[in-house]
Amino acid sequence: MNKITISPLTDKSWAEVARIYESGIATKNATFQTEAPDWESWDKAHRKDCRIVAMIENKIVGWAALSNVSSRCVYSGVAEVSIYVDSGFRGMGVGDKLMDSLIKESELNGIWTLQAGIFPENTGSLKLHHKHGFRTIGIKERIGKMDNTWRDVEMLERRSNVVGVD
Repeated sequence: MNKITISPLTDKSWAEVARIYESGIATKNATFQTEAPDWESWDKAHRKDCRIVAMIENKIVGWAALSNVSSRCVYSGVAEVSIYVDSGFRGMGVGDKLMDSLIKESELNGIWTLQAGIFPENTGSLKLHHKHGFRTIGIKERIGKMDNTWRDVEMLERRSNVVGVD
């Protein structure tokens, strides 16, 4: 097994990150998005910290990042998770390494709650999130249409054991 290393996600990573994102979009079970945005749009929508890539032999094989859920200061420690693994590298521990690193970095940056919205059909992502301490808090039924079909989204959250526990 090749060693998985974690590095910061930067503008120089974007071509590979966007390729992996587009691959996830193509599954129709990762997001309602229909195409990856350009770097500037993606960069504005995500936190400047808590954005990482997983690499095997200097090849980006996955990425993870956080988006703030609100601009209101009371929610400054609540963020939404995005995590994508290249289809050729699933089942190799890449998602585990990304999630573990993202959780650690989020807590170093004062995040007390991580949230995720996942299609119920995306069993691999649900399993990964549950493995890392996320719990299902509900289902948003028929929350959006994709290809003229209503889709549900399972809502998950993970509360930090170290941030915001006082």
